[in-house]
Amino acid sequence: MNVLRRSVLLPAATLALTLAPAVSIAAEKFDGSWTITQNCPAEGRMSALIRQIPSTIAGGELRGEKGTADQPGYESIEGKIADNGDAKLTVNGILANRANAHGLFAHKGESYSYTVDAHFDGDQGKGKRNTGMGIESRPCDFTFVKQGANTAGAPQ
Repeated sequence: MNVLRRSVLLPAATLALTLAPAVSIAAEKFDGSWTITQNCPAEGRMSALIRQIPSTIAGGELRGEKGTADQPGYESIEGKIADNGDAKLTVNGILANRANAHGLFAHKGESYSYTVDAHFDGDQGKGKRNTGMGIESRPCDFTFVKQGANTAGAPQ
């Protein structure tokens, strides 16, 4: 019985050790410092909004924030990036002013949240805000640029 266990366990352990580095590399291929540019065009009573959000990807997890936590104007973005570069990111924030309201009935100091469908490819990525039915939100585009990468022609 001991010989049988060894003959099954040894190949399984070898396979696991062989695959472990590949899984780790796939999850970390986007790791580094990134700049996110959020671009929301003017719509109705909402003025245009363009902001840059410094962020980091570590272990395939994106995390960025701008402003002071728990204060108007604060915004965070986070989420897991799949090995193929697809991501559903969550944005949470506190409204800074009515002119940039993220909804028809929003007011300064109110919290907001929405998701962004994004795709990363190498040292850059693009995403779009999910607007649902569009009644209480406006479209926003997101551009992701890895810092320190060869990004000739990319906005900094």
